[in-house]
Amino acid sequence: MRLVNVNYVSEGAVLAQPVIDSMGRTLLQSGIKLTEAYVQRLRRLGVDEVFIEDSQLDDVEPHITLRPRTREQAYETVKSIRHCIESNRLLQVENLRSVIQRMISDLVGGNEVLGYLSDVKGYDEYTFHHSVNSTILALVLGVHCRLKEGSLIELGLGTLMHDIGKLKIPMEILNKAGPLTPEEFNEIKQHPAYGFEILRKNSDLGLVAAHVALQHQERWDGSGYPRGLKGDKIHEYGRIAAVADVYEALTSKRSYRNAGQPYEAYEYILAHAGVYFEPKIIDVFAKHIAIYPNGYGVALSNGQRGNVVKQNIGYPSRPCVRMLFQGDEPLNPPIDYNLPEHPSLLIVGVENK
Repeated sequence: MRLVNVNYVSEGAVLAQPVIDSMGRTLLQSGIKLTEAYVQRLRRLGVDEVFIEDSQLDDVEPHITLRPRTREQAYETVKSIRHCIESNRLLQVENLRSVIQRMISDLVGGNEVLGYLSDVKGYDEYTFHHSVNSTILALVLGVHCRLKEGSLIELGLGTLMHDIGKLKIPMEILNKAGPLTPEEFNEIKQHPAYGFEILRKNSDLGLVAAHVALQHQERWDGSGYPRGLKGDKIHEYGRIAAVADVYEALTSKRSYRNAGQPYEAYEYILAHAGVYFEPKIIDVFAKHIAIYPNGYGVALSNGQRGNVVKQNIGYPSRPCVRMLFQGDEPLNPPIDYNLPEHPSLLIVGVENK
């Protein structure tokens, strides 16, 4: 299978993976032949990319981070949190812990490298899928930072609710297409404190989770907010959540901008190691995030084009690839490269056609 931008999907292409919306609901099942009507519907829903079947890439497997039922339960849990907050009810902490434990179980038994993070790059209900995807990434980082299960649960609880304070921010500010005024940005900067105040009222939750919400916008060099904490004055979970929050935000579509490519977000994160983010956490991040997820279309420095087939753990910029074209001419047979074995070959672009 390969990942294709919906603008380049051919009539009759067969969907290889189900399309899931930001609430975990299935929009289209795998195996469906995509008609123009289906493609138009996906565009209207804000879906940019889909996995389609390709006989030349039938050994490609996307990284499935969570089982579909776990992801659906995670979305339902975030939705229930929102309802509790809006109705001034206490959070059902046991339900939260249960879903975090299921997420940890899925991730620990899954892939060493985190690939295609988001099932759908639409922007409807952004807060829901941002919260879940940020938690997935934070837990992956936590696992490879060797946190024990109890610590992972605390990290997961805090990250799942890290943006809960945005419920107190007017939607017209959160989704504003143009630049924020200084007053509007100051209001945005209050959301970590708002979140802390909401969460600390739930005594069963514990203050650690509340501090993740409070500190996820703090930065390693002290340039963050709301308190301008620096270095290890920021809780370890807050430092992890900061990386997860920024990476997920950069790779997600918003009402006012398109999603960034994973390699672009990856380069941004690495460029700010020791500035915005703790270097030790970035070392872990660099080894366990797929810059070019399985199925992505890539172009090599030798003029060949094809798709990523498999990841190489520890070499995120050097996956295994299958080249299908030399320029615009088909290669018959296709050529496979394990890029660490070919140091002169570089990925010079992505093109999901």
